[in-house]
Amino acid sequence: MFNLSRYFSTVSFILIVLAAGVLGPLYQKLSLQQMQDLAEGRNLAMAQVVQNSLRDSIEALMSDSVGRDADYLRQSEKARRLQARVLELMQDTDITRVKIYNRLGSTIFSTDSSQIGESRLDNPGFRSAISGALISSLTHRNSIDGHEGSRAEVDVLASYIPIRGHDQSVEGVFELYQNVTPFVAQLQRNMWLVTGGVALVFAALYLMQFLVVRRAQGILEDQEGRIAAARDTLEIQVAARTDELKRTNTQLEGEIVERRQAQSKLNYLAYHDPLTGLSNRRSFIERLDESLRESARRGERLAVLFIDLDQFKQVNDSLGHGVGDELLISVAARLSEHVRLIDMLARLGGDEFICLMEGVRAEGDVETLAGEIIAAFETPFVLGDHELFLSASVGISLSPGDGDSVVDLMRNADTAMYRAKALGRGNFHFYTPEMTRDAQERIRMENLLRRALDNGELSVHLQPQVETSSGRLVGAEALVRWNSPELGLVMPTRFIPLAEDSGLIVGLGNWVLRETCRQFMQWRDSGFDLPQVSVNLSVKQLERPEFIDVLSRILDDTGMDATSLKLELTESVVMAVADSFTLLERLRDLGISLALDDFGTGYSSLSYLKMLPVQQLKIDKSFIDGIGKNSGDEAIIRTVMELARSLDFEVVAEGVETIAQSEFLAGLGCEQLQGHLHGKAVPAPEFRARWSPQP
Repeated sequence: MFNLSRYFSTVSFILIVLAAGVLGPLYQKLSLQQMQDLAEGRNLAMAQVVQNSLRDSIEALMSDSVGRDADYLRQSEKARRLQARVLELMQDTDITRVKIYNRLGSTIFSTDSSQIGESRLDNPGFRSAISGALISSLTHRNSIDGHEGSRAEVDVLASYIPIRGHDQSVEGVFELYQNVTPFVAQLQRNMWLVTGGVALVFAALYLMQFLVVRRAQGILEDQEGRIAAARDTLEIQVAARTDELKRTNTQLEGEIVERRQAQSKLNYLAYHDPLTGLSNRRSFIERLDESLRESARRGERLAVLFIDLDQFKQVNDSLGHGVGDELLISVAARLSEHVRLIDMLARLGGDEFICLMEGVRAEGDVETLAGEIIAAFETPFVLGDHELFLSASVGISLSPGDGDSVVDLMRNADTAMYRAKALGRGNFHFYTPEMTRDAQERIRMENLLRRALDNGELSVHLQPQVETSSGRLVGAEALVRWNSPELGLVMPTRFIPLAEDSGLIVGLGNWVLRETCRQFMQWRDSGFDLPQVSVNLSVKQLERPEFIDVLSRILDDTGMDATSLKLELTESVVMAVADSFTLLERLRDLGISLALDDFGTGYSSLSYLKMLPVQQLKIDKSFIDGIGKNSGDEAIIRTVMELARSLDFEVVAEGVETIAQSEFLAGLGCEQLQGHLHGKAVPAPEFRARWSPQP
């Protein structure tokens, strides 16, 4: 017999505990948050009062702090006057400490003068505030030193508040400490009162319901005895009849079941992907063909969406096919569970999926579906100890506009997917007829580029790199050019991405390396001594395990000293290559110099940058163009120069075209310049004629 009283007692007690466990922390969290918001508002108001009252003094101190040590800041008259004014403003308030940081994270002012000069560059609160955000945290201190002396057992709310200039840019950060001990104590007293009241109410409810349930339990026990007697008699009769039927039909049923199971398994394997359980290519094609006939009869439209995973190859290569298979299963499950509007989802093979959407009323419906597919990859996939971030590119074709056959729709969706991938990871794109023409032109150009490697249509041009102070030649960057008999002069912006996608970049990059080293040594043997030559590297080259051996062989074959060669890599290349630190260290061990190209346009973190074994940063041309026009670009250049000095990096500015740009960079201490002001990229003979010493 089911014991209703015991069940009710247990469940009610659990529910009461759960309710108390949820309501108590929720009430405490809301009350604490309300208190923090009020205290944070007081901190913000105090910071505004200090800034409004002492703006000139603060700005003067920030300007005076550049390049100054802590002792100077503690002893300066400006700091002492500012401290006296701040302490005066803090009188009769709960503010116990005020600190001011400059943009580099250094403490330039504190009511506790011993903290002046400390660096908080890695402090999360400082980083948030310097980005423009207000952030606060509540902590309990065993003791704290404030302007009124030392206090014990204190609850403190610390707020990091941006200091904004007249143009609303963040020039520094306030850090204010507020004593909120009375508020926290009051909050705890209120919490105990509420807890006691809730406990009394729940106890009364529990007692009343228990009496009702206990009465019901007695009624149920009486009825159970009557039902049990009738059930026992019926079970005896049913068991006897069942045994008779089983003996008669066991053999026949066994054969039928085995046949049906085998047929069902064959049908399943014929129309489903064995790894993910999704429909396979055959099933999708048959369904699409049927849907095309139905949509044509009804005058409706349908959409085919081709899905390709952007980073799946790296997972397979680095973690193995076992993890890759688990990832594909997780992707299929997530698409099936989280993506609405899909009429059919199938796996074509590898990392390619395809889905069908019927009854399309407007392109906006398809855009919504594509957005849901892309959004399904925003959360990482957790497989054992691995947390994998993935994105997808989606190509879309619509019927009847983009085709009225299965082959046309699938091919055009595939073409659109490649266009989406070219725009960057995590995008979708609709098919247009121009894509087919572009694809055909791309195939033609790829074939011509393959031929160009064998027919001598490629050449290496060199652009000078000069010393900023003297204009002396200190190096040159090797840049590949393609003069095609069919296409004419093809710009690198057209054929380099094509070479990257097709895999030709490995052979092309190795050819540029060998040709550059050969030209360098030919000049040196004939009396023209170029100090150093730079060559750009592709991520595809660095990913090849044999790259170091190939590079060493080129240096040995040409006789070039490794110290005369500099390899340029972009931030995105370094971040994309697995175990890039080890690879770059091996290059440095050979004696090769390393430069980080297009610096400032990538996404590497400062903590990552300081560990890279590079010697040179190249400021991207996009920032140089803003000199004299855009104060933001100039500020970025100043920041890069400060960063380079702190990390002991040499700096080269790319794209320098005017004397004004050169003078600005020279004033900041930029060591080398590269750009049309000192020379364009030209063929080797022209380069030597321009820079060879005159007799």
